[in-house]
Amino acid sequence: MAEIALDQQGLPHIRRRLGRCDLRAVPEVRRALRELLAHWGRPGRSETAELLTSEIVTNALVHTDQEALLTATVGPRGLRVEVRDFEGRRPRLRVPNADDGTHGRGLILVQSLADAWGVRLHGVGKAVWFELDGGAA
Repeated sequence: MAEIALDQQGLPHIRRRLGRCDLRAVPEVRRALRELLAHWGRPGRSETAELLTSEIVTNALVHTDQEALLTATVGPRGLRVEVRDFEGRRPRLRVPNADDGTHGRGLILVQSLADAWGVRLHGVGKAVWFELDGGAA
């Protein structure tokens, strides 16, 4: 389980290594994020933060065959959540197909609900991130 610590700037954050294909990590990450958000003092954004975090964690675990690393930080500008994986393939937004059930909607949700989001390429892999500014949901 991730535990809350202070980063180099004294900001509360969580870091958690996510095991390959370990979808049990999703509810564990949501619980840790809920605890982190208690430090944020913006309860109106908690549900959105948990939903978006679930989406990017699930994507990393389902669409790669690698471990991933979650980092979430609460700072003066808001919340930033990042999931880094070690698969070089970029995620892509897709228009969900009605026959797909709930598949294909994760990044659309992130794009729609986050104040900012993106993908940062690394030498090996990428990081998908989003930010919430702490305003009203």
